[in-house]
Amino acid sequence: MNDTREQPTVGGYPRMGTRGLPMRGLPKDRWRDTYHLLLTMPLWVFFAVMAAAFLSMNTLFATLYVLDPGGLSGARPGSFVDAFFFSVQTLGTMGYGVMAPKSLYVNVVVTAEVFVGLFNLAVATGLLFARISRPTARIMFSDKSVVTAFDGMPTLIFRAANRRRNLVVEAEVTINLLRDVTTMEGATMRRFEELRVSRARSPLFFMTWTVMHQIDEDSPLYGETRESLTQKHAEIVVVMKGLDETFVSTIHARTSYTPDEIVWDRKLADIFITNADGARSIDFTRFHDVE
Repeated sequence: MNDTREQPTVGGYPRMGTRGLPMRGLPKDRWRDTYHLLLTMPLWVFFAVMAAAFLSMNTLFATLYVLDPGGLSGARPGSFVDAFFFSVQTLGTMGYGVMAPKSLYVNVVVTAEVFVGLFNLAVATGLLFARISRPTARIMFSDKSVVTAFDGMPTLIFRAANRRRNLVVEAEVTINLLRDVTTMEGATMRRFEELRVSRARSPLFFMTWTVMHQIDEDSPLYGETRESLTQKHAEIVVVMKGLDETFVSTIHARTSYTPDEIVWDRKLADIFITNADGARSIDFTRFHDVE
């Protein structure tokens, strides 16, 4: 999610894309989804987990080597440190020639370690490649959205920009209003309601895109104010997707706006400027500004 603003909850509910509500009663089987956890955890945590697994594996095999004090030539008998570094050399297939297996038992352990090391290298390489090769979007959204008059009608407006210098082909954007509603039976529930976008598709998304929703009588936002949206714990959820021409894969980005992030009766600052030579350019220093 390309949204770094700090506001984890909206009226006690988790903001879209955050960790979510505390859950009880789920089966304790997250270990079965280890692959997903390794792909989605922060990169520094991933490397920490890989390092811990590497050290644990060498510690295990070093312990097995120490069980045969005279099984390693060139190593001090019973030295765990020597056994540990011999394990590191074996797992890394380096073989400096200083220490070598001597007994049948140690040769069997070396065989097992090499077998495990091949799988460990394949798994670590595959996980790292999967993490760095995933197509990602570099789409930036304005910090604020505004409700202002456009063509004589109140209109919800925000903008997006492609931070890469490539094209997003057949880009699409959807906006939904998430809020509390009360049913005829008096029950309160969270419900998504689609906000129709003036231009929901762009054949080529290269620089910026101003997204607009006209607040007419058919709009779920009709008659709403900041206070009413706050009372309903409302959140405007934005999803944008398209085909990245570099990766040739579908990418997506999302953000959301809470009532405090919707500015009424003001407009987004103009970011298109004319240079002295008459050429047009974009001033991204004003991308988030509201006038």
